Amino acid sequence: MDNAGSKKRCCESVQEFFTSPKFLIYLGHGLSTWGDRMWNFAVAVFLVGLYGNSLLLTAVYGLVVAGSVLLLGAIIGDWVDKNPRLKVAQTSLVVQNFSVILCGILLMVVFQFKEQIAELYNGWILTCCYILVISIANIANLASTAMAITIQRDWVVVVAGQDSSKLADMNATVRIIDQLTNILAPMLVGQIMSFGSNFIGCGFIAGWNLCSMCLEYGLLWKVYQKTPALALKAGKKEDDQELKQLNFPKELENGKGTVEGSQLMNEMAVVEADSPKKTSCCYQITEPLRTIRDGWVAYYNQSIFFAGMSLSFLYMTVLGFDCITTGYAYTQGLNGSVLSLLMGASAVSGICGTVAFTWVRKKCGLIRTGFISGVVQLSCLVLCVASVFAPGSPFDLSISPFQDIYSHLTGDSGNLPEADHPASMLNIDGLLVNGTTALPAEELPPLQSYLSVSLLFAGVIAARIGLWSFDLTVTQLIQENVIESERGVINGVQNSMNYLLDLLHFIMVILAPNPEAFGLLVILSVSFVAMGHIMYFRFAFKSLGRRLFLCCSPEQKAQALPDSPSSLPTTV
Repeated sequence: MDNAGSKKRCCESVQEFFTSPKFLIYLGHGLSTWGDRMWNFAVAVFLVGLYGNSLLLTAVYGLVVAGSVLLLGAIIGDWVDKNPRLKVAQTSLVVQNFSVILCGILLMVVFQFKEQIAELYNGWILTCCYILVISIANIANLASTAMAITIQRDWVVVVAGQDSSKLADMNATVRIIDQLTNILAPMLVGQIMSFGSNFIGCGFIAGWNLCSMCLEYGLLWKVYQKTPALALKAGKKEDDQELKQLNFPKELENGKGTVEGSQLMNEMAVVEADSPKKTSCCYQITEPLRTIRDGWVAYYNQSIFFAGMSLSFLYMTVLGFDCITTGYAYTQGLNGSVLSLLMGASAVSGICGTVAFTWVRKKCGLIRTGFISGVVQLSCLVLCVASVFAPGSPFDLSISPFQDIYSHLTGDSGNLPEADHPASMLNIDGLLVNGTTALPAEELPPLQSYLSVSLLFAGVIAARIGLWSFDLTVTQLIQENVIESERGVINGVQNSMNYLLDLLHFIMVILAPNPEAFGLLVILSVSFVAMGHIMYFRFAFKSLGRRLFLCCSPEQKAQALPDSPSSLPTTV
């Protein structure tokens, strides 16, 4: 009987977990992130293939996406704040997926009939197709941004309730899902495109988003039904003002005091005097600008301002597994097989950092976890700085970092000495441009030493432990310390700051694109990361004072406001 009872309880607990709002959020987020990662990987490949193996369309797309989030981040966040949660989530989901589906269909048509379309109106129809693809893909990215804000920054907080530990566990699980899909999803769609074609890849992604949208829509509805608190949302000041206006006539009819009645009449007169201004054409046109201004002002006035800024500064770096670092690795003789293994090691390191976050937070508190994570990341990045001066490093300040740009603009690269037009870090179809000669990456001459590039990637991979732990720390600080009515706009501005620093790092690479200058980019990147952690140290010391360096007992943890469950904003 005991065994039967224990089995029954075990089955009930398993069933309860798989039907809980927490698991449904994980499942929906996994489906959404998988589709996003496939699309983000594939759209860059599609744009390169459309424009004759040129990176022009990909660069334009990246610039449009970054600029849009930079400018519209506050507006997107404000829209999330002012509308019901379910409406925001469902609208973002439908717009995002339909945009990807429409973009996929358009790309299939272009790939299938590119030659015929190019002949129409001297190629203007094809150019319009390029513009449409980039515009629709940008809309999908903006909708994805809204979806990430509402689910990861708002719904997760409400589902966690007042339990800070549960919130930390949910954030860590969501981040693990992000890291796994970031590796696995591109591998899947890449294999489909390799063994099939770009046309088949577009069709597969469009079909995936159609099926995923239906499943995610149902999951959102189930989470909303199982979490009644999601139906209650803190109102804005304007809503309170409207309620007051509705109550004024009733109070006057009930014969309230003459003094109170005259005050209410004066308030109504002020509101009526202001209403024409709010309905004027000029007011409506400038409203988005005021929203952006108010969002940035609200972000600046937050108690976690320096914590958010510290996270943004970590985006100004070339020390990640993006196209820039990958291109540099190719110039140093690493092939695709080695890079794939390094990316796998990076993912494992990031997951270790995510798991470490939950453990360290329980032992030391949330704010101290961020401080420890920063120390770990900076310590590992010392290896990257050492790689700049290690044997095998191409670092050479005698070669002007602007020489490559000058040679391309003047067309005199063929007249320059061989040492004056270094290799580019751009990689197209496995070819690296070395002056005027294109060599496959596998045929690069063997280097005398791999010590430099080994130190570089050892530092990058090890630093992911501190990086992801620090990212989760700042994320939870924002979740716990921003009031519910401002979560959307504050996280929207945070995304804008992240994209701004990300744009700066791309500009930095454009100004110094040759491998000989990559060491300078590494030093600048580590400097920006250090400045970010200095900002966080200022925030942590201001919050905890000297207690930042003391061992944290459970009693002390309970006294730390950001670490206390009661510090979570209350859902109204």
